[in-house]
Amino acid sequence: MTATIQLALGVNEEASDVRLTRSKDGSTSTATFIFENPLCMTEGQVNNEITGMYMSDEEGEMVTRSVNAKFINGQPAGIEAIYRMDGEAEWERFLRFMNRYAEANGMDFNKS
Repeated sequence: MTATIQLALGVNEEASDVRLTRSKDGSTSTATFIFENPLCMTEGQVNNEITGMYMSDEEGEMVTRSVNAKFINGQPAGIEAIYRMDGEAEWERFLRFMNRYAEANGMDFNKS
């Protein structure tokens, strides 16, 4: 199974950018996903209901409901989704997903 991200069920999306932050003690982490011109917001896709961000791979599914659409002059301009993780186990699981997702979508990791 390929790692996928969906904002509207059945519509695979490609993240434009992903930013990671982690507390110094590693107890909490945050991944902020940016989707510029997501497929679920293009013309012809107006009936798609965005209910969250669904990250799926062979290990299962991770979900966040923290999803915000951006509009400029009434036109869809992008989506920002925030996925929060508590503890080392959730962080490690997320990293395994992101490695699979990055490989499937030709993404690179750039450390700031």
